[in-house]
Amino acid sequence: MGGQVLYRLVPDRKGVVWDLLLYVPTVVILALIALKLWYGANHEWAYVLFFMASFFFIAGANRILKTRLMVVSSAPIALDIGTDRVRVALRGGEQIDLVKGLRYYADTQGKSFALTGTDVLGRRQQYIFHRGNFVKEADFTDISGRLKLYQ
Repeated sequence: MGGQVLYRLVPDRKGVVWDLLLYVPTVVILALIALKLWYGANHEWAYVLFFMASFFFIAGANRILKTRLMVVSSAPIALDIGTDRVRVALRGGEQIDLVKGLRYYADTQGKSFALTGTDVLGRRQQYIFHRGNFVKEADFTDISGRLKLYQ
């Protein structure tokens, strides 16, 4: 497996387009149906649909700004894999060492993976990484192979 390896992450512009194509129509359609129901006779369903539109808007914005574009201060910008820990460098300048309970979760399509673990202060941390966040395709497959140990 080797020693310490550092991976720098880049914004995933192609993934942003796909996420926008997913979230924007969903939020717009939910909000429009809620508006129609609000001015109709069924106010109760309008509340539910407005809540769903708000939820999808917040979830989509978080996904795009944090994991795709990496502009939020808590977004990971580098991943350093050592023999006894995984260090995640964040945009805000903080470095988190995942030292205990490290788990690797790959999706079924092989386009992203998640890392969870406990840092040195005992706080549970979780991060999502997409294939487009890595400079080279080979980096994504290499890191997936290295982290399968924690599955």
